[in-house]
Amino acid sequence: MKELTKEIKKFRDERGWGENPDARSLAISVSLEASELLEHFQWVNAEDAIKKDKQAIADEAADVFIYLLQFADVLGIDLIEAAQQKMEKNALKYPIHT
Repeated sequence: MKELTKEIKKFRDERGWGENPDARSLAISVSLEASELLEHFQWVNAEDAIKKDKQAIADEAADVFIYLLQFADVLGIDLIEAAQQKMEKNALKYPIHT
């Protein structure tokens, strides 16, 4: 993920797109891109949406991921570690009932 983050920053910086972006702007961008992802599922069931344009859905998911990586980079968050810690918290909060 570190290598991908470096590639994203290089791509962004070469184009002069928001050099040194702040966490607020990136959080907004994550939300906006997630909304664009949701648009593909508006008024149709998931199966039809995916059949219609899976590639566009993948592109929007990638946009969310790209902005999320930039957001995490600005805040110094290791997303893999954060996800693992969150899963541990979730396991305590939502234990398996047998």
